[in-house]
Amino acid sequence: MSEETYDIVILGGGNAGYACALRATGLGMSVAMVEEDKVGGTCLHRGCIPTKALLRAAEVADTVHESLDWGIASSFTGIDMAKVLEFQSGVVNKMYKGLQHLVKAHKVELVNGRGRLTGPDTVTVGERVLHGKNVVLASGSFTKSLGMNLGNRILGSEHALFLDHVPSSVVILGGGVIGVEFASVWKSFGAEVTIIEALPHLVPNEDEDVSKGLEKAFKSRGINFLTGTRFANAQEDESGVTVNTEDGQQFRADYLLVAIGRGPNTADMGYEEQGIPMDRGFVLANERLHTGVGNIFAVGDIVPGLQLAHRAMMQGIFVAEEIAGLNPRVVDNDNVPRVTFCEPEIASVGLTEAKAKEVYGAENIVSAKSNMLGNAKSQMLKAAGFVKLVQVKDGPIVGFHALGQRIGEQIGEGQLIVNWEADAEDLAYLTHTHPTQNEMIGEAAMALAGKPLHG
Repeated sequence: MSEETYDIVILGGGNAGYACALRATGLGMSVAMVEEDKVGGTCLHRGCIPTKALLRAAEVADTVHESLDWGIASSFTGIDMAKVLEFQSGVVNKMYKGLQHLVKAHKVELVNGRGRLTGPDTVTVGERVLHGKNVVLASGSFTKSLGMNLGNRILGSEHALFLDHVPSSVVILGGGVIGVEFASVWKSFGAEVTIIEALPHLVPNEDEDVSKGLEKAFKSRGINFLTGTRFANAQEDESGVTVNTEDGQQFRADYLLVAIGRGPNTADMGYEEQGIPMDRGFVLANERLHTGVGNIFAVGDIVPGLQLAHRAMMQGIFVAEEIAGLNPRVVDNDNVPRVTFCEPEIASVGLTEAKAKEVYGAENIVSAKSNMLGNAKSQMLKAAGFVKLVQVKDGPIVGFHALGQRIGEQIGEGQLIVNWEADAEDLAYLTHTHPTQNEMIGEAAMALAGKPLHG
């Protein structure tokens, strides 16, 4: 067996892994990155990017359907899924080629194959033994299935992404990010959609005002959903699937999409054998992402917390800088920005109002909302929704929550507000351009500062 030594050996070439590799080589370190499939991982090939391409196609479909609302006469003749998938693959392939070029230009040693941690400084890939002065575990995540076989009438997101036709009806198990995004796409494409969610609200991790606002919007779009309803079982046959809930309800649809989240991809990777601390498959690392074993770090979806591509990337960059001795700043999990790209979009960062009251005491929390009904740009878009800011009295804004068409584009300022601990007076002083949806942030801040412009 051949043996090679590097400054860093990275096990996984998804967002966390390749971000770590690129930053580390930029800092002058030698890097080997092991990837069983394609560099870019789930996000690029079976997750974020192909999903958002479908959502863009869905947005266009909605615009054509509703064009007369803007005085534009058009005819809608249907969804050409072959062309939609061609558009989708075009975006993915362009991003993939760019990433391959970056990895090569940075002189990252890309090792194709299934790697396994075989020592505190060793990853074995077939006949190759890679020694790392530091090892970074970045093996990603997989679709949870509740023990059901996925791929025929019961789908995971990776199957749903590449359906070559629009189903007439779909039941979606799970009303979180993945579930509501696919519900939005399929409804725009003309399918009948029903979401089954066990918790009291859709997108249950969001601020309750956002959850309720999304539920109202989905009702107006004709998207069916049941909350507080637990799944019992499903049976598939050649023509579709029958879904049963614990309260005795039964649903029949062409497909069932299982969208209950993702689990850490750590099984049979050698982690436990090397003493890596684990909990339900997740790797337990400290706030600086060190596992407590040798010079082994863990990043991305295998570390408890938000399973988001940009969080994974920032963790990869963080670890590269940590290894280089740059002492990078820790980013708190609550302060990672989040966008759900359904229609209407959700953008949030920081604490929900309920969580803020739990942390600081209900008597110490105030909030304000700016509604799209009073925003000119939103009216041009025929958008409904709001921006909500949550603040500690006489202290910083600790939560930014927004719902509405294209509102994800406002997350940048939301992230700065929360992470830089701005207060309402700081924000109300800034000029927000008219006419833009961005104005709603300024108006919510003015309301918090005691000088509301409207109302």
